[in-house]
Amino acid sequence: MSHSYVFTAIRGKQAGREYFVAMCPMKLIPKIFLFDEIELRPEIRAQRIINRSRVPEIARYLAENTRDYVLSSLTASIDGEVEFQPLITGAGQTADIGNLSIPMSARFLLNDGQHRRAGIEEAIKLRGDLGEETISVVFFVDAGLRRSQQMFADLNRHAVKPTQSIGILYDHRDAMSKLSRDVIDRVSVFRDMVEKEKTSISNRSTKLFTLSGIHSANKVLLQKKAKSAKLSDADLKFVTDFWESVAAVVPEWKLAQQRRISAAELREDRIHAHAIALYALALMGVDLVKANPSDWKSQLKRLSKVDWSRSNASVWEGRALLNGRVSKSQINVHRTANYLKRAVGLVMSASDKQFEGQMHVRKQGKATSAHAAGHA
Repeated sequence: MSHSYVFTAIRGKQAGREYFVAMCPMKLIPKIFLFDEIELRPEIRAQRIINRSRVPEIARYLAENTRDYVLSSLTASIDGEVEFQPLITGAGQTADIGNLSIPMSARFLLNDGQHRRAGIEEAIKLRGDLGEETISVVFFVDAGLRRSQQMFADLNRHAVKPTQSIGILYDHRDAMSKLSRDVIDRVSVFRDMVEKEKTSISNRSTKLFTLSGIHSANKVLLQKKAKSAKLSDADLKFVTDFWESVAAVVPEWKLAQQRRISAAELREDRIHAHAIALYALALMGVDLVKANPSDWKSQLKRLSKVDWSRSNASVWEGRALLNGRVSKSQINVHRTANYLKRAVGLVMSASDKQFEGQMHVRKQGKATSAHAAGHA
């Protein structure tokens, strides 16, 4: 008699096929779901090749949040004979709860969850007690490579990654996400003017900025790159003060909040109503505070003289605009920040000047092309 894995399981049916849901100890997951490290052609695999760079992040998440982590089910196919022994109810009828026996000689194939499986293995090395906890596994009886490939396609067909904004809104573990939510509540012009679910704003929306846009700018302003970075009450106060000070020299933000001008009209006419302005303002703010730690607010007032009109092409074309359209590329963000730095009286760094040099080369190239076309 061959040895078997025996799981308490629930039996279900989809598309006329039986499947089983079982609770598996995490320490068993790396043993039954083995990686085939041989590089096979995509057409004879039933899974994508694992992205090893994702594994450490999952492992850290599990090891550092042992009291409140969440892992969704793994989905697997079994290549082998299985036996399900249902429990007998009091009425003598069989139930869909029972014992699922799977021969140890059977082959298991993960259809969904290979990165979670690898993360579990690494997390157990960091925290051995995680091995005693369980994860639910949905088992299908394998019907060959073609079926397994179709299962992978179907499982991922309707998977939609949540937007960055809603991820920030719901992340209560990340200090930076919490700071951005608090800033929105504290900065007067942000209240009721921030799209908290989507990462883009529709033409008819009454919102002015997205949560993800403000969050990205806040990270630049605080120069926080790692999610584990520590934040203080002083950080929150500084970021709040910064955006309140900016709002004081961009009065149209307040007008939009008061519904005296529509947010849509502002986005149509002004550069400062776009995420590129938030990011560029943050870049400028970092240098401004470094250069004038005690007097940066008074220097920031010089921004009141900036003409943010999109029609002001002599300033914004090649910076915030490319052929009349707002561009959020890194180069354009830095060029926009350069203009704002000059506006508040800062001296550009060598790297700032490099971005400017690229801009002038591009403009000269266009001018030369236009001149040549005129003499053609």
